[in-house]
This record gives sequence, C-alpha cells and structure tokens, in this order.
Amino acid sequence: MKGIKKSATEESLYLEYSHQTEGCIFPLHTSVTLFLLAYCDCKVFNVCLVLAKEPADTSLLRKALSQDVEIQVISRQELPPIVQNCCLPAVVEQSDIFCRAGLAVVLRHIIQKSYEAEPSRKEILELLGFKKTCLKACAEVSQWTRLCELTIPLAVENFLQESSDQSPTIPEEIIQLERKLSEPVRVHNDDKLRRQKLKQQKAAGVGPPSGKGKAKNKASAQQAPRELAGQSKSLELKLAFSKLTVQEEPAAASREPSHIRKAKATDLPPLEHVFAEGLYFTLADIVLLPCIHPFLVIICKKFSEKLEQFPLLASWYQRIQEVPKVKTSASKCGIHFLYLPELLNSTSKQHLNSNEVTAVEEQNDPLFTGGPRPTMTKLMEKGIEAMFSPHPCPAWTLDWNSLPAAVSPKEGKMSTDRALRKQQQLNNLVYVVLNQVKPGDRIVDFCSGGGHVGIVLAHMLPSCQEHMILCRFADQTAVQLPPKRRLIGKQCMCLVDLDRATAAEEHGYSVQVISMEPESCSPKNNMIVGVPV
Repeated sequence: MKGIKKSATEESLYLEYSHQTEGCIFPLHTSVTLFLLAYCDCKVFNVCLVLAKEPADTSLLRKALSQDVEIQVISRQELPPIVQNCCLPAVVEQSDIFCRAGLAVVLRHIIQKSYEAEPSRKEILELLGFKKTCLKACAEVSQWTRLCELTIPLAVENFLQESSDQSPTIPEEIIQLERKLSEPVRVHNDDKLRRQKLKQQKAAGVGPPSGKGKAKNKASAQQAPRELAGQSKSLELKLAFSKLTVQEEPAAASREPSHIRKAKATDLPPLEHVFAEGLYFTLADIVLLPCIHPFLVIICKKFSEKLEQFPLLASWYQRIQEVPKVKTSASKCGIHFLYLPELLNSTSKQHLNSNEVTAVEEQNDPLFTGGPRPTMTKLMEKGIEAMFSPHPCPAWTLDWNSLPAAVSPKEGKMSTDRALRKQQQLNNLVYVVLNQVKPGDRIVDFCSGGGHVGIVLAHMLPSCQEHMILCRFADQTAVQLPPKRRLIGKQCMCLVDLDRATAAEEHGYSVQVISMEPESCSPKNNMIVGVPV
C-alpha cells in the first residue's frame, strides 16, 4: 500500500475495511465500491481505506487490487471531522466542508465524475439507466434501493458469518431477488418491444400463450422446451447488449405486419429479465454482483443441493459475465467467477412468476404476511371501512366544443386518449369548484403542473384573483422560451412573490423579494427573505 499526496482538484473517497476472505473484501459496501471504480477505470479520487479495527491485515489487498490503484490506509480517528459520524463509503471534497455519504449516493457520484473525466465512454453514464434514475430514490422510500443498498449486503454478510453452521437459513432477501427476476419487465417502450417479441416468436413457430391474466402467465411459465425459451429471450439479449457494444447503423424502419399491429395488449408476450432491473446493465447489477458472488461460493462449496432454488439468479450471474470489462474489473477486486452447470441445467424447471407466488402466499397464509389484510381486518372489526359518498352529478360535463381551443388539454402535447382522460378529470374538478365558489373568492391550484385545472377555471370564473392567470404565467421563465415571453413570465413571478411577501408581512415579518445574481443561474431566480419583526 502506498500513501498518496492529495492534489488540489481530487476528492477523497473513504471506504471501511475490516477483512478479506473467500475472494471478497468486507464490508460488502467496500467491495461494491471498488468494483465500480475498476469497471469505470476511475482514478479521480484519493482512495482511503478506514480500518474498522486495529490492527488489520491489509496485505491481501495487494493481490486483490490492481497495481495502478493507490490506496491510503488510515484509522477511524484520522477521518476528517465531517466524516466522523457518517456511514461509509463517503466522498469529501478537498475543502473538507462538503460530504456525500451512503452507498447509492457515492456510487452515483463516482459514475458522474468518471463520465466527466472521459465523456467518450457513454457506457459509464448508461449505468444510471433510463432517465438516469437508477438507485436515485433513497432507501426510505424505494423498496428496490433498500434491497440493493442495505438489506441484501447485510443479509449476505450475516449468511457468510453463519455458514459454518450445519445448514444456515437462506436469506429471505435472496429469495426476494429471485422473485424479482421472475417479474415481467416494464420499460418505457414496452408495447413496441413486446410486439417485436411476438413477431419473433411467430417467425420461430412459438405460439403466444393463450388466455388472460394469471392463466396466461402460468401457460407462459410452463413452456417446457429450453430451446424455445432461448429463442424467446433472444430479443431481450439483443436489446441488452446493444448498449454495451459499438452501435451499427440502424436498419430502415419497416411497418409491422397487420396481425402484429392489431394484436391485443393482453395477448403480447411479457419481456423477461436479462439484468437486475430489466433489459439493460445498470448500477444495480454492479451493486449486486459483489454480494451474490460470495453467497454462491458458499452455496456451491457446502450446500450444493440448494442451488436449484435460484435458477433465475444463476442465469443472471452467468449472463453478467458476458458484459464487456466485468470479468477483468471483478478480478481486480478478488472476484473470480464460478461456473454453475448445476444451476444452468435446472433453469428448465420454470419458476412461478411473481403473480403466482403472491397467489400461493395468500392461499397458504390467511394473514398474507407483509400485506394490508391484517390491518384492514382490524379496522373492519372496529367498524372502520372505506366509504365513498355518491357523486353529486356523474353525467355533468363541460361543453368543450364551445370553449376556446387553448382552454382544452388537447392543445397540449399528449395523446388523444390521455387528452380525453384529462378532460374527464377536469369535468369532475370543475363541477365541484363551480358549485362552491362565489365572486371574489380566491382559488388556489396547488401542485398545478401544466396548469390544466387553473386555465379552465380562470376562463370559467373571471371574477375570481386573475391571480390564477399570473400564477400560470409565472412558471414560464425557462431559457428556451422567447425573450419577450420570459420577460412577461418574470414579471408575473415577481407579482406572485409580492403577494406571498405581503401575506408574510401580515403575519409579523419584514420581507424582501430579491433576484439571484447572476439571474442566469436559474429560471426561478427569486428569493423571498423574511425576518421576524
């Protein structure tokens, strides 16, 4: 290990280190982070291993890590004050006044910094997935983030500690991941891809499953011949690896045959998992591999009879090795892949999909552990039930044809079906307001989004704080808008903020409305500063 000299521009990455065994670095959060650094070939951080206990033997890391990665070993007491009370990993800017802590936050930051250093490497940014949201939601609100970031690493660490027992319990989190991999994939162009898959199945002589709902899924799950399953997966595999290799020129688009275009959505085959989140290799796969690998090592070595419980996890484990740079990056972190013929041979034993698993759980467990039924039963026993009042006028509707075109949501950039549903929503909301409001009332449209409700009400109720019109235009300050429109939007925003400031003054504050400098730093560049008098 080498001590390193900090540069003026680098950030420091702090990783906890306790020990290393079975080709895995502990804690697993550290193994995951080092794996991502190797995959991104990232050298923009000062990497510091923080000893969880002293003394600790770090000599094994010399063999496990690439020789071009320089790492400083420090004690917990040597951490900057801002990191002392943080859960590692953590990244600290050179000034030691800004810290990012937590696995998902740090990993996403590593990806961003790696891409900034090498913008030509698009595959790095692709790790963040569609709309760059992979593991962005915090573990407190996202079950998927919590599973990847917290519960699976912790469960595997506990499993490895207990593996000396006669027969340790398989972590529920691993079983949960296996179920997750059995769920149909949902992507933004779902319908298009499923029609392509139907076309591919027709060409290969594989008929779509008959029936609907659970019956259809069951038929799909029980397709026996493994060759057919492989053919049906080829579309997903092609899509998955298209983002990991050099793209060829796209072929000219051709219209799908009539029987494909007219097929009902319920008759389309589901898309199957290639990687953890669906079709594409993402940060979730990076996180899971260093956790699943040591689990499979122990299973293969001591409890091989349990291998057939995880056919989908095994397929994922084998497939992830085909991703460019994964094998070499893993080996730098001491991860040397297993070959699992036992598991691969058992993949012909199709697992129940998630719908059927849920149905079995409900049937076998009358309380449906983890579901809402126990709580609902308790409430019903105390006479508390969900009750709805009848709609006062279900047939009422606005005369949309008589309204100005700009008032209708059809003028927005949305599909015909969505515009119709939006009109139906507005019929209900506008009816309620029209029956309650009187001249001079102030109508507030909270979380107005595109302003559909406010625009209709402003037209229908001109005698109620033109204020709504100002609020609508106060949102139109984006840089891509024409300069005159932005100026009007800025003026409307100032009038709305003046109203807010006056309301604050009425409650005992001294208030100023100030524009940020420079104004170009944000299209929403007003600050309302209030001080109690």
